[in-house]
Amino acid sequence: MTVTLNLIVIKSKNLEESVAFYEELGLQFQKEQHGKGPEHYACELDQLVFEIYPAAQQANEIRIGFNIENMERIIASLTLRGAEVITEPRVSPWGKRAVVKDPDGNSIELLEKEK
Repeated sequence: MTVTLNLIVIKSKNLEESVAFYEELGLQFQKEQHGKGPEHYACELDQLVFEIYPAAQQANEIRIGFNIENMERIIASLTLRGAEVITEPRVSPWGKRAVVKDPDGNSIELLEKEK
């Protein structure tokens, strides 16, 4: 039996700010609402759905990793938005890697693989 991940849901205190942060990585979201549930944003990445829902209270910290292109441009853009860089970009065994905090304080690992 093969198991694959198909959904990641995070909760945010400020949906628009979080969506703008993740759009800097190249993600494209659509606003959705299922039945009487809360409005939220969803993005499809290959076979994975990534959703951002409103947080009823302080969001719990999580860690998410994204493969990206153009690390320097993305880090510069996120820094202009006020994102905190936890680990500056540096070469690792997996490629160039950095860690930033999203608007809710989640650790976001960015990885630019060598070409």
